[in-house]
Amino acid sequence: MIEPRIERLKTKYLVGHCLAMSVVQNKTAELWGGLAPHIKKIKNRVSEDKISLQVYPSGYHQQFDPQRTFVKWATVEVNNFEHVLEGLQSFELTGGLYAVFDYKGSSRDTTIFHYIFSEWLPNSNYWLDDRPHFEVLGVNYRNNDPNSEEEIWIPIKDKDGIQEK
Repeated sequence: MIEPRIERLKTKYLVGHCLAMSVVQNKTAELWGGLAPHIKKIKNRVSEDKISLQVYPSGYHQQFDPQRTFVKWATVEVNNFEHVLEGLQSFELTGGLYAVFDYKGSSRDTTIFHYIFSEWLPNSNYWLDDRPHFEVLGVNYRNNDPNSEEEIWIPIKDKDGIQEK
């Protein structure tokens, strides 16, 4: 299937909204609907990309339960937090090692995540790291469209304990 590129992420400054949800009680549409009216007013954006970020509790993927809650963010990247609009929240995404999958397909199709966690990760030289996961929704992203494109960023750490540069 898809082979990822391995990247060391630098700290990102994100501004947006967050909601607690689960796979069963998915509130993604509500989350992005709350950010949409503010996006064009956000100053000092780094790009036109949107970032969908998930903060999972420790052990979430090892003991997966579709009813277990996590925090999901709808954000954009900014240069700094000097101009955060009232009603929006800031999130500092600390850097680290990530496997980046260039995915093309509908956001409703979860087979890519099954592949990442059931096939690629167990057969790779990496462990899943306990840091936020995120997707970069660029200019070619189209919600639920089979021709949509996005980057899926999965936090990893080297199985040998040596972090790549």
